[in-house]
Amino acid sequence: MKINNNEQRVCLIIPPSPFLLDERVFMSLGVLKIAAVLEKAGVVVEVLDLSGIYNFKDVIKDHIRFSKANIWGFTATTPQLPSVVEMVDLIRQTRQDIKIIIGGAHITLVNAAYKREISNGTSGRAVQAMKKLENMFDILIAGDGEEAIFTALACNPNVLKLVDADNAKSDLFLDNDRLNRLPFPARHLVDVNSYHYSIEGFPSLSLITQLGCPFNCGFCGGRESPMLRRIRKRTPQNIIEEMVHMYKTTGRCGFMFYDDELNVNKEMVELMELIAKTQKDLKTEWRLRGFIKSELFTDEQAEVMFKAGFRWILTGFESGSPRILRNINKKATREENIRCVNIAKIHKLKVKALMSIGHPGESLETTRDTEQWLLEAKPDDFDVTIITCYPGTPYYDRAVPHDSKTNVWTYVSPKSGDRLHQIEVDYMKTSDYYKGKPDGGYKAYVFTDYMSEEKLIYERDRIEKNVRISLNIPFNPSNQSVRYEHSMGQSEVLIPSNILRVT
Repeated sequence: MKINNNEQRVCLIIPPSPFLLDERVFMSLGVLKIAAVLEKAGVVVEVLDLSGIYNFKDVIKDHIRFSKANIWGFTATTPQLPSVVEMVDLIRQTRQDIKIIIGGAHITLVNAAYKREISNGTSGRAVQAMKKLENMFDILIAGDGEEAIFTALACNPNVLKLVDADNAKSDLFLDNDRLNRLPFPARHLVDVNSYHYSIEGFPSLSLITQLGCPFNCGFCGGRESPMLRRIRKRTPQNIIEEMVHMYKTTGRCGFMFYDDELNVNKEMVELMELIAKTQKDLKTEWRLRGFIKSELFTDEQAEVMFKAGFRWILTGFESGSPRILRNINKKATREENIRCVNIAKIHKLKVKALMSIGHPGESLETTRDTEQWLLEAKPDDFDVTIITCYPGTPYYDRAVPHDSKTNVWTYVSPKSGDRLHQIEVDYMKTSDYYKGKPDGGYKAYVFTDYMSEEKLIYERDRIEKNVRISLNIPFNPSNQSVRYEHSMGQSEVLIPSNILRVT
């Protein structure tokens, strides 16, 4: 799209994530992809990376004074939104000539929930959440932002408020071919050396090789969003080009694949073989890490992954309770999850088990099932999180007001009739639901008919302590890189649907 480069100067802001113990782990690739397409079009782009900057409001105040950008674009997961709101307030107080755009996971998921309510002829919390965003920002971008950004730059907020690229029939919705033609994320616009993630001692960076997850887990964000449900794939050759580019420009030899599930791609084995060949051609050695779907995992996949340099896999097993696995529509059984861990061990791959509690029907019995599954499976690492009901998740979108409690919503499992109750959260102000620090720092905004918020927190802490001691798995100290990697709906790395977990 042609734009007037003399009039368009864009500042893209990566918000802080103070709910994380270490923000300089993975850079926000979503923003850097937008920056890359703008640079390719000749737009002057600034990237303000506020990850780990605790006095971010002072930075914004200073940057407003000297920046010539007349368009400021924010990305935001739901937990980042309170910080973004504070920054937008500062911008509005200082300059009236700035057009402010928001994209990313939060608006995408709110928009999906909003469209569902409108289509059903209702006006609930998603409609109210959308109104708040419309009042705060000039332009909203939902879905794929790489082409939608040009529409947002050109449009008049009084005429068009929402650029909805989260529609498979939209010209702005990326297909495989257009995804492969996109420039690589503009990592040169951030301080790469300040990011300090490593895999088995190999300094590492993250990348995304495919978009979307076809599964329909009840807790996961974007289940109503085509952008987050439809798989769009890059070719193995295109992926290798990005890995070689990162290796040659940064010297990093480790790569974290932040795809939802690597092994939903039928070309995964071909990709792994090509990665192994590339290392031989470059006379180097890489280390890799990524997510897989447990019931799809095979010996062939494990063998070729190890050959390519994988040493860790992460899997959202979520629960050891058959009842909970059924309620959350996980598809994988308890036995299939054990089989996945065993396959990995045979092929010398370490497993991080991603577990969660607080689902419909959660009880003391089901949490103890999860604890026993961990002790039986013996993963190399694990985490246990308390779920949060984000906009765009079935738990949120299909909940109804509680029959007696105010500011409480109830989701009923279609599988069993088990219920999950959610305390209403103002996501524009609150983020402490998202992450818990070790040693009693967790909070819960959900409860079931069998467990209160306090009991869920107690059980989460108890399971973590008991299993780590029993399996001799060290606790994650607060001075190390700690990051959420949970398959519950949102990722800072890109707009898609993996939530962050502790690593």
